[in-house]
Amino acid sequence: MLRTYVIGDLQGCAHETAVLLNRIEEDAGGPARVLFVGDLINRGPASLDALRRVAALVRAGVSEALLGNHDLHLLAVAAGAQKTARSDTLDAILAAPDRADLIDWLRQRPLAMMAEGHLLVHAGVAPQWDAAQTMALAGEVEAVLRGPGWIDFLRGMYGNEPARWDDGLRGIARLRCIVNALTRMRLCAPDGTMDFKEKESAGAPPGSSLLPWFDLARRRSLGTTVVFGHWSALGLLLREDVVGLDSGCVWGGKLTALCLNDRSLLQVDCPEYKEPGKQKG
Repeated sequence: MLRTYVIGDLQGCAHETAVLLNRIEEDAGGPARVLFVGDLINRGPASLDALRRVAALVRAGVSEALLGNHDLHLLAVAAGAQKTARSDTLDAILAAPDRADLIDWLRQRPLAMMAEGHLLVHAGVAPQWDAAQTMALAGEVEAVLRGPGWIDFLRGMYGNEPARWDDGLRGIARLRCIVNALTRMRLCAPDGTMDFKEKESAGAPPGSSLLPWFDLARRRSLGTTVVFGHWSALGLLLREDVVGLDSGCVWGGKLTALCLNDRSLLQVDCPEYKEPGKQKG
């Protein structure tokens, strides 16, 4: 039975990814199942190489990769639904001869998955959702991304509203709220309203009632351990109920892999490709 490892945000750090994958193979004593929690690309120095490497692993049947906010941003830019940002490092992908193939592969990826009893997402789980509802709602967005209306969806994906989940949401508002929870969320108000202003800290500002999404009382996913990335300022978080794996690779931190079978860690030191404290996400 293959050991299962989850790797945090790559953000285009292809060399460090290769080093960590070799360490995983050594640790496992052979092939292993490797899962990625999203943000495969952007801001790092080798987004094209990172994307190609992960795609090859997934196509070989030994890996899977979730969509993160940067991966969705690439899809939107490639589709002409969004302009590039100043901090983007997507040009090599957009100019690649296999661009169309990579974009098609990327839009087939899931936004949530279950592995070894763990729920994997890129950013978080809305407090109103349990694991089953999280998987079902992720599936709604996945179906649209894989269908003929994917470009229209990407045009309407951006925005912070609605900021609180309601089962009665419909249309693009429903899909946007799902995407924001799964790929952008960090802090929430006590009633579950998502906050998108605070990006560069490990917690809420002094005097605020905001809390990390995983610390909200009575969140319905409490019965399932959630593994996520996205929050480099938070860094590595190892708790019984939640595991945060974004240890700031692109910011001069580490690239981290967690073995789900025994909770052992593997880490690779990373150069400071981006200056810490600026445009983290």
